Amino acid sequence: MGSSCRIPLSTGIIITAIATLYIYILTNAQKPSSARHTEKLMDMERGDSKSREDLDSVPYSKKQKGIDIEGYPIEGLSIGGQETCIIFPSLKIAFDIGRCPQRAISQEFLFISHGHMDHIGGLPMYVATRGLYSMRPPTIIVPRAIKEHVEKLLEVHRAMDQSELKHNLIGLNVGEEFQLRKDLKVRAFKTYHVIPSQGYVVYSVRHKLKQEYIGLSGNEIKSLKLSGVEITYTITFPEIAFTGDTMSDFIADPDNVDALRARILVMESTFLDNAMTVENARDYGHTHLSEIINYADKFENKAILLIHFSARYRVDEIQSAVSSLPPPLSGRVFALTEGF
Repeated sequence: MGSSCRIPLSTGIIITAIATLYIYILTNAQKPSSARHTEKLMDMERGDSKSREDLDSVPYSKKQKGIDIEGYPIEGLSIGGQETCIIFPSLKIAFDIGRCPQRAISQEFLFISHGHMDHIGGLPMYVATRGLYSMRPPTIIVPRAIKEHVEKLLEVHRAMDQSELKHNLIGLNVGEEFQLRKDLKVRAFKTYHVIPSQGYVVYSVRHKLKQEYIGLSGNEIKSLKLSGVEITYTITFPEIAFTGDTMSDFIADPDNVDALRARILVMESTFLDNAMTVENARDYGHTHLSEIINYADKFENKAILLIHFSARYRVDEIQSAVSSLPPPLSGRVFALTEGF
């Protein structure tokens, strides 16, 4: 029999103490952090008002910079092939969802132009996060051609996430309209990409008293309404148009006049210089800046916001190209360069 190895009593005590401390750390040290995390999740799932406000209470310096055009704050980002999400927070709408930037989550209406992942990839996250914060289910408008695919996409995530993913999914064909609110509606228009796609025009809707009833008393107006007389007429105006990905053919389409006279047109301009030709742009279903210049007289918009620039460009190159635009484009064309 070999001699046994004896550990001095003092050393044994130290080893035991270290082992006990190690076990304590493993089993207890993370509890406070985990508890705080769980508590916050529970608050969000209950719809805790503070949690819901978190989305809109981030200091502006930490938000995306955005841009203000014709009285509309515009946020989001759009990098060709990577992600596109354009947000109009004052209207509570977003065009495409990209990777689901935080500021998109608080928008109640979402318009999807087509099924490429850089435009629709963040959709499950958008729906799930609104549910987590107990926000009302969003209204999501998609080309009717892809509605079934979108339903299947959300069904897969519903099964994986074990959550309801509540939403209102609307499929629109080109030319069809959907009433968003009493004062706002949207219509789909034809765009020309390599897969099924469409753009959207958002209209303001106002009801004005007909000329012949101006000057009547309140009781007389009320009596006419009760008797079924139509005392108002409707004024609609194209406020915002969004193209998504498209070739320049949409500009020449006679059915798209409202997109070209909307107060603000948000349109793609993937390529800017001679390194990529118009033919290259068309091969990929996109628009070249030179085509926009050639169609300059077609645009009646107060302002045009160019998006979806190729990642090959630097911010200074984009700004230089836009600032060099000739009349009648100069002064009313802007570039969204967030993320570049």
